[in-house]
Amino acid sequence: MRDVAAEAGVAAITVSRALSSPDRVSPHLLEKVQAAAKKLQYTPNIAAGTLRSQKSRIVAVIVPTIAHSIFAETIQVMSGIFRPAGYHLLIGHSGYSLEEEESLVTAFLARKPDAIILTGYTHSATTIDLIARAEVPLVEIWNIPDEPRDTVVGISNFDAAQAMTRLLIRKGYRKIGYIGGPRENNDRVEQRERGFAAALQEAGLEVPERGIVRKPLEFENGARALTELLSQNSELDAVFAASDILAIGVLMECQNQGIRVPEQLAVVGFDDVGLASYTSPPLTTVRVPREEIGRRAAQEVLKRLSGGSTEPRIIDLGFEIIERRSA
Repeated sequence: MRDVAAEAGVAAITVSRALSSPDRVSPHLLEKVQAAAKKLQYTPNIAAGTLRSQKSRIVAVIVPTIAHSIFAETIQVMSGIFRPAGYHLLIGHSGYSLEEEESLVTAFLARKPDAIILTGYTHSATTIDLIARAEVPLVEIWNIPDEPRDTVVGISNFDAAQAMTRLLIRKGYRKIGYIGGPRENNDRVEQRERGFAAALQEAGLEVPERGIVRKPLEFENGARALTELLSQNSELDAVFAASDILAIGVLMECQNQGIRVPEQLAVVGFDDVGLASYTSPPLTTVRVPREEIGRRAAQEVLKRLSGGSTEPRIIDLGFEIIERRSA
């Protein structure tokens, strides 16, 4: 660090501040220090800094999967908030397994993260106990519980699914099938299915017999689920797929089977992924503010780490129904 300071023509304490808290130095000084560090190939000793400051400058985040863009976009926005503030992300994906999430939390806590971000509000008792014992801020994203443990940033998946189902009913559809993901350990999927059923019930409609199919969230499973639904319910006039990934698979299978959308079968989805506006026909869906979820989650972590309120709170970012030509 002294070598970097000499190369940059600044004090060693300035180098320390620039590398650990970039927002505390001027852009001009930061540029000089970064250039000197790059020239000398200097890498800060994070472990030693952690011992001195009791801060690792690491935030751990665990998502169910990075195979699809929705969580990747959230993580990317988080990184863009944390990096200028001198924090780095430690990223894990649980594969929708509470046991794997617990294992990741155990491994991450050994690295002394300053905060943890988890997806949803369903976790093992051990996971919650480990985080409580570590006394680090916890932010849960993407879904809203009745009572927050700490900070929650997301949307009501129940309300969003209910709103989409109400839209189908208003448009005159009465025999609506549903394709969702596996509900086990996935509160987002569970709440979407509950919202669908609640909207039908309030309208005096019933879920068609064997009108719900659950499949892992893959394009080909949307196609398989549609075939399964129609073999059991030939009179369906609409399908609500609780993920655009499944819904796009449904649309592709409709093309394969010669089913005209929406004339013979309406199709709606959930998430508003990038492909949703380019399908044939373009997909009606629920827009989830996934980038804003990442932004607000990161901002809430930084507030907590700078001494902000520790009171549990819910930040409901809302959703939007995007009407296109598939329904």
